[in-house]
Amino acid sequence: MAVLSTGPVDPDHQKLGDEALFEVFASARGLADPNPFYRTLREQVPVHISGFGGTVFTRYDDCRAILRDNRFGNGAAGPTQSFGSGGSEVLAYRQEMMARRRERGRPQSMLGLDPPDHTRQRSLVSRAFTPRRIEGLRGRIGELVDDRLDALAQAGTGDAMELLAEPLPVSVISEMLGVPQTDWPEIRVLVSDLVEALEPSATVDGLKKAEAASGELWHYFTGLVAVRRAEPRDDLLSGLIEARDEQDMLSEGEILAVANLLFAAGAETTTNLIGNGLNALFNHPEQLNRLLANPDPDPELVATAVDEILRFDSPVQLDGRVCLEDAEACGVRFDRGDRVLTLLGAANRDPAHFPDPESFDIGRRGEPVMSFGSGIHYCLGANLAKVEGQEVFAGLIRRFAVIEPAGERPYRKRLVLRGLETCPVTVTPR
Repeated sequence: MAVLSTGPVDPDHQKLGDEALFEVFASARGLADPNPFYRTLREQVPVHISGFGGTVFTRYDDCRAILRDNRFGNGAAGPTQSFGSGGSEVLAYRQEMMARRRERGRPQSMLGLDPPDHTRQRSLVSRAFTPRRIEGLRGRIGELVDDRLDALAQAGTGDAMELLAEPLPVSVISEMLGVPQTDWPEIRVLVSDLVEALEPSATVDGLKKAEAASGELWHYFTGLVAVRRAEPRDDLLSGLIEARDEQDMLSEGEILAVANLLFAAGAETTTNLIGNGLNALFNHPEQLNRLLANPDPDPELVATAVDEILRFDSPVQLDGRVCLEDAEACGVRFDRGDRVLTLLGAANRDPAHFPDPESFDIGRRGEPVMSFGSGIHYCLGANLAKVEGQEVFAGLIRRFAVIEPAGERPYRKRLVLRGLETCPVTVTPR
């Protein structure tokens, strides 16, 4: 059981911290805007041993230290089970899901692995995600963006989530993997259901939909892997099949787990980056006007704008770990098996690293944001998400003289992968 190195937990601080966490995880106002509650935690209870289970960190330095410390890993539980499980019924169903996956011989994705298994898989997969390779995809990503913007321009108004933010990342990853374009709409629906399992607040019904989607994707990629083994192409799936390091290579189950992970973690993250970015710009029209002022996009301003969107309203709000051995870190003595939660959204507004952190400034420069985590589990697709975001906002600048909100922009009832449910817009071409 975790204990503060300085002594017993102050009861008032315990109560304050747990109340703030309850708001973040379980209240409508916390899901709509967790930042006031993040600020309470960061300023008054920055290291919080929660009554709900687990130790919660909110400061930038603490979050980074924990995520870079290999004494803290994902273990067998996986990151989504490190805090809050939705009650005994949901926890029991999660355990049933894991048992069924083991019975079917489905390996853990990299998100749930620790070294040496994680190291081996990541070293083989990461070759497809080098900055040079991702930069080489920029032109094709721009073409896919233009296809989506054509639809928006023709309509003049519509839901930017449906027309742009949701289909684009699925299209990019599908094309990278070699998924035929006729199958992209079906994959998009399955991905939306799949990511529900990543939420601590998921219901049993939501988990059942996620499990069904995972099974369908697994079946789909089993067939596509067989096709690519017989007829390799210049795509990521063929590359994963061929990936090897000396005598090591990915098993078929690992290839399928990687394909599922790319959609679960990659597509939804970029969808939320786009939607959250539009929302932030609509809430700060002076920054939107600054972005739209020049029809020829400034690459540096677009890049800093994407970084600021990631900081201000991170598409991934938290990351969890399990203590793999008795350890002392960040002012806490941990026992093996203790749960740890890093609130990345709170770390991204730590004034010790980001001056005036509550302001939204698309020209902000400074330290790396925590939106993609840190350490050995730093998001493999971080560069891809940034390039997609940059191409989207550069495309919007080139195509439209005016971009205006056209209705309410509610958030989905999700915390881990935070993003809008809808984003109605009206556009005026240049």
